[in-house]
Amino acid sequence: MGIERVNIFIDGGNFYHLALRKLGSSESNFDFEKFAAFLANGRKIVEMGKRFYIGTVMEKLGDKRSIEAMSRQTALFTKLKDNHWETRTSKLRKRLEEVKIDERVVDYKKLLQKGVEKIQYERLREKGIDVKLATDLIVGAVDDKYDVAIVVSSDADIVPAIDWVRNRKHKKIEYIGFSIKDDKDDKKSTTPSLTLMARTDIQRILVASDLKPFIIEGLL
Repeated sequence: MGIERVNIFIDGGNFYHLALRKLGSSESNFDFEKFAAFLANGRKIVEMGKRFYIGTVMEKLGDKRSIEAMSRQTALFTKLKDNHWETRTSKLRKRLEEVKIDERVVDYKKLLQKGVEKIQYERLREKGIDVKLATDLIVGAVDDKYDVAIVVSSDADIVPAIDWVRNRKHKKIEYIGFSIKDDKDDKKSTTPSLTLMARTDIQRILVASDLKPFIIEGLL
């Protein structure tokens, strides 16, 4: 058998929250091209074999932060395209979430005394990213585009697609997980997905020192 063909699938939102955010970094100052070479580790990245999945930021009229975020994301997409990445996007949807004030909340007694029993806030959620990633996994396996799919995501929703690819098409799945300590709150430290570890052929767990070489200092 010759050099293995690999296809890289990065769930951008998942990667940001589990890894980049913990390191005080962002997609804007991360070298995805060098990271892809690191993940391939000498194997052949197939044509159209670098895929990045992310929810698109929408400009909110009069909101400076949303305009800046949209500008950064546009620059990221341009950079990825220039390096021959396939970008898969979905719209970020607003979702109203609620937090009940109880012992889990700092100073909850003071809040309750002031009559605050719950807090509602808007949160942006990606819709359909897992479906797009799962679909590309399956289509690539059916079309025999890769030998190994390198999956940078800890989203258990893609497990059915992983099972199908492994059992029906006998392709290998390489899970890239993270073990990164949160210095502010140890309970929020990133740990690998036990589900993904159990349902994949190869597991690589990266720590902070593995990722820091790909962070471009001075760019945010």
